[in-house]
Amino acid sequence: MIHDDQPPETLPVRGRSPLPGGRHRRPGSGELPPDAPVLLLAVPGAVPDVGNEIAAYIRTSRTDIDIRVAPIVGTTLTDVLRGVPEGRSAVVVPLVTGPHPQTYRDINAAVAEAGVRTTVTDPLGPHPLLAEALHVRLADSGLARADRIRQFSIGASVDGVIVATVGGDEAAVEADMTAVLLAARLAVPVVAASIDGRPTVADAVGRLRETGGQRIAIAPYVIGPEIDFERLAKLATDAGLGCAEPLGAHTSVVRLVNLRYEVALDEAMA
Repeated sequence: MIHDDQPPETLPVRGRSPLPGGRHRRPGSGELPPDAPVLLLAVPGAVPDVGNEIAAYIRTSRTDIDIRVAPIVGTTLTDVLRGVPEGRSAVVVPLVTGPHPQTYRDINAAVAEAGVRTTVTDPLGPHPLLAEALHVRLADSGLARADRIRQFSIGASVDGVIVATVGGDEAAVEADMTAVLLAARLAVPVVAASIDGRPTVADAVGRLRETGGQRIAIAPYVIGPEIDFERLAKLATDAGLGCAEPLGAHTSVVRLVNLRYEVALDEAMA
């Protein structure tokens, strides 16, 4: 199970809503009505462990949210959607960091079959919080150094990092922004690559070698279930590369899930 060192702090609460007053205005955080949409975490793959961990963290500070978890396999997601109480809707947050066509196709198929009014949110990234989480995961693996109290970089033990994502070529393009943010934190070259598209991880290694990189590490830009991490770690070791753990239930991931849900609520009540 992948987890952060400490349970997340209280999740961020939005300030005064920009929505107009009146009976349609969304109540403040902690005051959701009983018929508020169910928050459903859609987990790529068949093992929902990381989704359950994220849900548990959210429940510690947001007891007003009805939150459920479902793997995106077989009929599991469809069945969970069908379990949404009559008269209520659902907000599905896919646990992916960027474009992931297969995940969204599977979710849309489950939504169509369940027949429940549902909003499917955008991926969690790109976002500065995910760059922070990647930095921490690299530090956890001894591949970067960071001040854990003030959360800023004091250098890196590698001279090149590959932000490796899944979801094909488009996902790699989207990961470029996060790579730039991570490079600013680490003060070393960082490039994005796709595990299942182009540029490949091998392409990224070649690019970093051309700029003088000798000590290169992979920072998996995934929540976890999207990839076979043990295989990725072995391939990295065989190639002489370092490899950090996936993002998992890092505090930043938990906060972004909460934000995706709140954005969906605002848009529904606009």
